[in-house]
Amino acid sequence: QVQLVESGGGLVQSGGSLRLSCAASGRTYSTYVMGWFRRAPGKEREFVAGITWTEGSTYYADSVKGRFTISKDNAKNTVYLQMNSLMPEDTAVYYCAARKPAPFVVWVASKGYDYWGHGTQVTVSS
Repeated sequence: QVQLVESGGGLVQSGGSLRLSCAASGRTYSTYVMGWFRRAPGKEREFVAGITWTEGSTYYADSVKGRFTISKDNAKNTVYLQMNSLMPEDTAVYYCAARKPAPFVVWVASKGYDYWGHGTQVTVSS
């Protein structure tokens, strides 16, 4: 089992920044791909960004490229999502997830992830 706990959400004005954290624990997660997803009201869950624990390879959704940065701290067993230039359309519940290693192209599919956190709310006001 892998346990994931998100934190860092909140209310921010348009153009502001937030950093989300995902603390991981449990067995074998160190070989996994870690992903951030989000679900906005009335919309389906969508991929935001992913990173590998080993090489630190990253992949982003087009909608967040240049604004969001995913990173990791192996010593703290934590993955981060730095979100800059936030816009009202970024408002969503953000989830951390873990999956077994796979090519980048399949990272975007939520069904491939085995473990999920409970989510943290991000609200961007205009």
